[in-house]
Amino acid sequence: MTPRGRTNQLLYQAELLLDVDPGDDEHAEARRMAAEEGALALVELALESLLREVTEHAHLERHDWRELLGAEVAGIAELQRLRELALRDDSWLAWLLPRLAALHEPDGVARRMPATAPGMIAVGSAAALAEELRDCLAQAKSEIASLRETSAEW
Repeated sequence: MTPRGRTNQLLYQAELLLDVDPGDDEHAEARRMAAEEGALALVELALESLLREVTEHAHLERHDWRELLGAEVAGIAELQRLRELALRDDSWLAWLLPRLAALHEPDGVARRMPATAPGMIAVGSAAALAEELRDCLAQAKSEIASLRETSAEW
């Protein structure tokens, strides 16, 4: 499989996990949280696959997102573009990176939904992680297409 194919596969699999119906039994909440964290883990793998893909020409030894998107490691235009994107508060990458870091913390990133009393309407001020991740993936796909174009020029 090509690096591009692997990136696409991982993004697709993450979307499939987000579409899993958690059901309505006593395990529904845990199933939803597992699907969210599983999808996020696949997105992390996809990000590293993307980094491998767009830096192929540089023959880097490692593709860990913490290293490549942290301090300026290499003068690669695609990495610089992603670093700048990570600094923009309204970008998909700025939203994603703290959640990827939280995924590795003891508490994880998925949260239980607040319980509501019977007859009450649940109103959430924040979107569920799954919805936010879907939005992030949609924006990321658009950016990935652009990154691939500039990387192909090399």
